[in-house]
Amino acid sequence: MRHQLSFACEGATLAASLDEAAGRTGLLIVSGGNEIRSGAHRGMAMLAARVAEAGHPVFRFDRRGIGDSEGMNGGFESSGPDINAAIAAFREAAPHVTRIIGFGNCDAASALLLHRPLALDGLIIANPWTYDGDAAEAAEPALPPAAAIRARYLARLRDPKSLLRLIKGEVDFRKLFRGLSALKATAVPAAPDSLAAR
Repeated sequence: MRHQLSFACEGATLAASLDEAAGRTGLLIVSGGNEIRSGAHRGMAMLAARVAEAGHPVFRFDRRGIGDSEGMNGGFESSGPDINAAIAAFREAAPHVTRIIGFGNCDAASALLLHRPLALDGLIIANPWTYDGDAAEAAEPALPPAAAIRARYLARLRDPKSLLRLIKGEVDFRKLFRGLSALKATAVPAAPDSLAAR
């Protein structure tokens, strides 16, 4: 059964949902971006229902300034207090739970990593957000590692259809030259204060 509840975090009231189950290991779902606790197209709500059906309670919440929660939205980098308050609220709402596993995707995954140590027994991290460049850099998407580009081009060279597209001029030469130039570029280590390094 799903219950709606609320809890306090630094003077704000945060909205939450608990999908009850008898299991002693619970799942805390941290939403990414400015996504509400139900997730895009109710994806996190459906995930919570399935995990609860499998016997594990699931707690989801809207961080400050998102969805039904009060307060100012400070983004994922300032969500440590929200996550800690959610963990405490989960333990209070489901006292039979002895282990809590945190799950986050994208910047929610990064939030779980940035704000350690959290009172969690484990993490499930999916696609952590590590890019903290400015808007001008974001206009040109980052390339994959040179090894991945090399493998892709080798596969394309073995594919007769790809070679035919190249001969017919159906290939975006700008992308091709960008990829080829990346093969000779050396990897630049992340700056010590960058999101990836932290």
